[in-house]
Amino acid sequence: MRPRRRSIEICAIVIMAAIGGGCGAEHRGEPEGPSIQPDDRVEAQGERLFLRFCFQCHPGGAAGLGPALNNKPLPKAAIETQIRKGVGAMPAFEDLLSETDIDAIAAYVQEMRATRTH
Repeated sequence: MRPRRRSIEICAIVIMAAIGGGCGAEHRGEPEGPSIQPDDRVEAQGERLFLRFCFQCHPGGAAGLGPALNNKPLPKAAIETQIRKGVGAMPAFEDLLSETDIDAIAAYVQEMRATRTH
């Protein structure tokens, strides 16, 4: 792994841990803001992948164990690292998802956040 990418991933993991971005054991509330309509093919793919891999833990899924993702002010690189490596109780998905899949989920999560503020 390239040293710069490794540094970015470590920094993102530390940031996520500091703000409690990993899945927790306690039930969390429903996500805030309106539902979104993906703007493009990448976001649409991200939505499908989110529903398959993320929805079961994050609000709106079975039990809502993870935090709402549409109000986390994280850069795309931090979101991608969270998906790849996991933090806290959130598992790592780097062996299950391709870089294209991870990018699509991150784009969808960012669109959720952008939709919330409009």
